[in-house]
Amino acid sequence: MLHHNRELPFLQGGGEMGQLLRSLNWSDNPLGDPVSWPAALKQTVSMMLTTAFPVLICWGENYIQLYNDAFRPINGATKHPQAMSGSAKDTYAEIWDQIGPMFKSVMQGQTIGFPNFMVPLDRNGYLEDCYFDFSYSPIRDENGRIGGVLVICMETTEKVKAIKNLEVQQENIRSMVRQAPVGMCIVKGSPLMVEEVNDLFLEIIGKEREIFKTVPYWVVNAEVAAYYEPIIDEVLATGETYHANEHEITLIRKGRPETVFVDFVFEPIKDVTGNADAIIIVAIDVSDKVTARKKIEESADELQAINEEITAVNEELTSANEELGATIEELAAVNEELATTNDELTQTQVSLQRSEKLFRSIAANIPNSLIVVIDKDHRYKMVDGDIMEKMGYNRKDYEGKHPSEISLERYEASKHLFEKLMAGEQFSVERKGPGGESYLVHFVPLKNDHDEVDAGMIILFDISDIKLAEEKSAKLAAIIESSDDAIIGKTLESVITSWNNGAERMFGYTANEIIGETIYKLIPPDRVEEEPRILSRLKNGERVEHFETKRLTREGKLLDVSLTISPIKDPQGNIIGLSKIARDITERKRDETRKNDFIAMVSHELKTPLTSLTAIVQLAHSRLKKSDDAFLIEAMDKANIQVKKMSKMINGFLNVSRLESGKIFIDKSVFNLADLIGEVIKETELTVSSHTIKFETCPPVMVNADHDKIGSVIINLISNAVKYSPRGKLITVKCNVVEQAAIISVADEGMGIKSADIGKIFDRYYRVETKHTQHISGFGIGLYLSAEIIRRHDGKVWVESESGKGSTFFFSLPRSG
Repeated sequence: MLHHNRELPFLQGGGEMGQLLRSLNWSDNPLGDPVSWPAALKQTVSMMLTTAFPVLICWGENYIQLYNDAFRPINGATKHPQAMSGSAKDTYAEIWDQIGPMFKSVMQGQTIGFPNFMVPLDRNGYLEDCYFDFSYSPIRDENGRIGGVLVICMETTEKVKAIKNLEVQQENIRSMVRQAPVGMCIVKGSPLMVEEVNDLFLEIIGKEREIFKTVPYWVVNAEVAAYYEPIIDEVLATGETYHANEHEITLIRKGRPETVFVDFVFEPIKDVTGNADAIIIVAIDVSDKVTARKKIEESADELQAINEEITAVNEELTSANEELGATIEELAAVNEELATTNDELTQTQVSLQRSEKLFRSIAANIPNSLIVVIDKDHRYKMVDGDIMEKMGYNRKDYEGKHPSEISLERYEASKHLFEKLMAGEQFSVERKGPGGESYLVHFVPLKNDHDEVDAGMIILFDISDIKLAEEKSAKLAAIIESSDDAIIGKTLESVITSWNNGAERMFGYTANEIIGETIYKLIPPDRVEEEPRILSRLKNGERVEHFETKRLTREGKLLDVSLTISPIKDPQGNIIGLSKIARDITERKRDETRKNDFIAMVSHELKTPLTSLTAIVQLAHSRLKKSDDAFLIEAMDKANIQVKKMSKMINGFLNVSRLESGKIFIDKSVFNLADLIGEVIKETELTVSSHTIKFETCPPVMVNADHDKIGSVIINLISNAVKYSPRGKLITVKCNVVEQAAIISVADEGMGIKSADIGKIFDRYYRVETKHTQHISGFGIGLYLSAEIIRRHDGKVWVESESGKGSTFFFSLPRSG
């Protein structure tokens, strides 16, 4: 039979599937021996085996399947080879409720087709979404009767996935544009239209967002279209990125022309075919940077001008020396030349006076300086500069004198320098003044036309401020680089500008790798909102000093860190960046978690026996009421009080554990806060007779909060006031309304709190330790729990106190409605 199948003409060819068809024993199949197959089926099978398109034949009421090599991959690893000669109902059981009705319609003469039709197939051992372009057509015999279904399909799964991935990528790009710390814009189409733009980009170009919704990009920015439109056209055509730095352009911003300097990038966005069909424009306004650089260049030019003036003085002095020499030679000449000599001497004197006047003018205009000219014998010829006045000296006491006449000891110490200068050497030395000042001294030989040294000029500058700044900078740099904490500097645009060794050890990036990147490289995706919130608070004048969060290392590891943030300001007091100090507290957090877990476990284990003990004590207490044994009655009263204290303590520990593990539940409802305060005071007065509690009632204040937990906060504050103030003192409870907040205060006349303790009073397990508090029980969790409950309600808690005069604890809650 099998040998017979190989000889049938309509089963010839077909590659692997053709061989499989020929090898099957069809006598047990509903189709029977291929020799007896209907002519329409034979013709369709012959066509199927010879076409390169994926083809599936489903014949008869059972939809027996025959398919070719091109269709084979669609059946995956789990459906082939049993699908061949099997029923389509079995092979595609997981989607038969979708395609079964279609097959039935085709068997009734209808043709069906869909592009990118999705069906979930289990073809590789798991269910996967597959997409196909397909058509279902009836197969008719010569009499028009329909015997089966012809399935021609092309799998489009990869194409559909590629399109979806592209859509996700494009949305990610748009999201990046919206959140970017620099100006960004996406343009697309012909003409170019804006698809996405952020506020920083709009601020740079000075345009409104609404206009871009209907007006083409180059129409809105017509003033720069002539230059930039050809560049963008080239980027779209070639797919290559274009960069420009400090480009000077004139923009119409807010209706007025302004010249700005911009760094920008035109980055192509490519479609699934690899063609650029859109562009991301990245722009950074660097006008301030360029302006600052130009000012530095101007300062350099001014310094060059001063150097040129000093050179001119040298030339003037050299010229004066030459003229003086000529004059002396002429004086030695014969008497008949006396008149001419007198004229030349007069000219020389005028030139010397002019040179001296220029010299003194230059010296007077160089701040923190002293300029001295000496002759070959080291005698002071000219002395001038503001340092003389600052030191209380008069130049007239020096000019014309030899240094040894003023101080022989100082001259002997400096004589070798004068000799070195007169030998023609130009050099500089640093010297310390009597008050610790730092001076830089330049020695400049003055030569005549014969290259001989006629005089020397000594220029002294006071560099004390520079030296002090260098020392401070060196100390600060040493502190920063030796710190175990990460110390990071960044701009207001979140670009990292400095990175110490501690940051490299903590996060794994070197300074070369990270400087210039944004701080978002270290921030986990679920905490990216922290950065804009910090910047917003700083710009509004709020202080953002310290908080705990998480950060990412280079390897993707999450670290618990404690962040301390300080603003970086320019000389005018404007905030130009931020300094962040990050401390790794991962181990501390783990220790806290282990400690909280242990406390929760111990508290939970103690709660069950304590509950039994409470029931026993209460039962014994009730039965002993009729007893005549006063000792037992008093002992049982004390036991009942101690059991209640222990129960309160264990509940406190459990609440701390639940709070820090995020399992404490805030069950909010709207209620009158004034009523709750009154109820708490009445309950407290039943058990407290040692103090007077005064409630200054307020009008109804509605809040949306957890009734029981806010009640526990009020109870805790009143209980503390009782514990920490002497018997017979007054405790005052107030409730005020300030704008949209209700403010509750509890004041006592007790021992008060020292200023050093106020900042820690709401910390977990913190207790004020004094000789007066040693006998007062507690573990330091009541105020911590109260503060955390109030913060979970978006409220605030604080204390005002003066040691020896009492304390007032406050908390606020947002009003409802």
